[in-house]
Amino acid sequence: GVQTSLPIFYVGLTIASLVFAVIFKAIVAEIKLRYYIQELADGKMDTIPEQSGPFITSINNINKINSGLQRNLNEILKSERLKTELITNVSHDLKTPLTSIISYVSLLKGLNINNDMANEYISVIDNKSKRLKILIDDLFEASKLSSGQMKLDKMYSDIVALLDQTLGELSYKIEESDIEFIVSTSTDSILVNIDGQKMWRVFDNLINNILKYSAKGTRAYVDITEEHDVVITFKNVANYNMDFDANELFERFKRGDPSRTTEGSGLGLSIAKSIVELHGGIMNITTDGDLFKIVIVLQK
Repeated sequence: GVQTSLPIFYVGLTIASLVFAVIFKAIVAEIKLRYYIQELADGKMDTIPEQSGPFITSINNINKINSGLQRNLNEILKSERLKTELITNVSHDLKTPLTSIISYVSLLKGLNINNDMANEYISVIDNKSKRLKILIDDLFEASKLSSGQMKLDKMYSDIVALLDQTLGELSYKIEESDIEFIVSTSTDSILVNIDGQKMWRVFDNLINNILKYSAKGTRAYVDITEEHDVVITFKNVANYNMDFDANELFERFKRGDPSRTTEGSGLGLSIAKSIVELHGGIMNITTDGDLFKIVIVLQK
């Protein structure tokens, strides 16, 4: 009886060992699968080592998907880089002849030509060339921001004074626009660690945007509050139907005016948002009917 039971015991032990080995390999494969899926979910797209043995088909398939994603991502990054380089180069190449045109127009204006029609033509060229310069500068700035080439020169500056300065520089436009600006601040002076020139550009873009797209005879509100962070809120009543996702306006070349009859490059809000985010801040748009609100949050 003992001699008969020993082979049966060894056979059973062998079968149990095989079953255990299969279950162990399955568990290991499942752990690896979950690990690599989590790595991908965390954005770590390093190539997964080629697996061999049973239960590894899913892991190798994930590796194929991962490799495909990496190829597509590299193509997208390459395309975006080439597009940015194209915009930068074209903007730079356009600046040189445009500077000459603006200079020669200025010389023509200084000649005091005694011909009304000629002076009218010179005035038109002057206005259009200056507008073209603004568009090219926007393109150049947007391309620098998107490629990460723009650097900040930060120092503690009074954000309230900067807003007042921007409104003062645009006072002639505000008077012509029939839009009344109401400014309120929690204190007379709020110091924030910013690049003053870049943040001035944000305010300039947003105020010009309000002047272009506000209903005539309305008020625009600018509020600055200081708590844990500094919160700057711009509110105005839009003069067009906002039948789209307002945050689409942050996309480059997107404009609230679909007919493109208003002046502008469609880059203003995109540039403003990029500058705010470069400062480590947040910029959001919300709408309520025809009320348009932009909120900027900056760390002190």
